Amino acid sequence: MPYVDGFLVAVPKQDLTEYKKMARKAGKIWMEHGALSYVECVGDDVPVGELTSFTKAVKLKQGETVIFSWITYKSKRDRDAVNKKVMADPRLETDMSKAPFDAKRMIYGGFKPVIEL
Repeated sequence: MPYVDGFLVAVPKQDLTEYKKMARKAGKIWMEHGALSYVECVGDDVPVGELTSFTKAVKLKQGETVIFSWITYKSKRDRDAVNKKVMADPRLETDMSKAPFDAKRMIYGGFKPVIEL
């Protein structure tokens, strides 16, 4: 089974076009360096929960939407190697203060699949 990096961010709706441009560029870079897939999804049916939810996790503000993304790799070791290459790639913007979302509210992590049907 592949290894998965998952991401959750809040993006101002007015910046969605810029976010998609940035994500498309980043996705191409990840794929060139060996990622198996790169997926970005915009919230469409994301209810606010009583205790927790996607919207609460990113502290969604008025005028923002939730983006749920993931990247797959052959293995965790392969993910580490791919990410090392990506982070060294001069085409990737690493100054997160220029990102079209609040990077301080980004949630991410690596996941080892346990079931794949």
